[in-house]
Amino acid sequence: MPQPTWTAVDDYFNHLLVEEDAALLAAAATSEAAGLPPHQVAPNQGKLLHLLALMQGARTILEIGTLGGYSTIWLARALPDGGRLVTLEADPRYAAVAAGNLARAGLDGPVDLRLGRALDTLPRLAEEGAGPFDLVFIDADKPSNPDYLEWALRLTRPGSVIVGDNVVRDGAVTDAASTDPRVQGVRRFTELIAAHPRLTATTLQTVGAKGYDGFTLALVTG
Repeated sequence: MPQPTWTAVDDYFNHLLVEEDAALLAAAATSEAAGLPPHQVAPNQGKLLHLLALMQGARTILEIGTLGGYSTIWLARALPDGGRLVTLEADPRYAAVAAGNLARAGLDGPVDLRLGRALDTLPRLAEEGAGPFDLVFIDADKPSNPDYLEWALRLTRPGSVIVGDNVVRDGAVTDAASTDPRVQGVRRFTELIAAHPRLTATTLQTVGAKGYDGFTLALVTG
């Protein structure tokens, strides 16, 4: 099916099932106006993250890759009173936009936005005794996905959920000879999940307003 059809189907279901309020719309608009790359999740994907966090009963959430804070808002709104979300962003400009969006949404209290490379920030979280996190959303630079998975496992518990976004790469993930480090990062990430004795997982291909991609869902079992 062509892209316009995928987008139209998303629009149909979003109109009926997904409510983007002023804060979410402003987060998307502010990110676009600031020139941030259009990599945030689609509205229905944001709602999916929200539902996953609710079904998980998540009180603690870790997000690796904040961008403009759009997905952060969806996730943080699933937290109960006293819940906490830690989100990691390497780019100061992106973090500044996200901070404004989170404040506008009234979420700067339960959300702890950490600036710096995630591979520098994650060890500090471990040193602080942060976690275990009930849900981890990995949506940052794909070459580092294997390292993010390792840290996610250190910072979770049996029953925690790990979600990896953008894993299909328009189908390029099937190319073992790809020279794209993003593709190789996703492939290694998937191979590590498949071989790990503490994880059970699946990957779903998706089409929609964001094109052709997919996400991986993993459950920490032991």
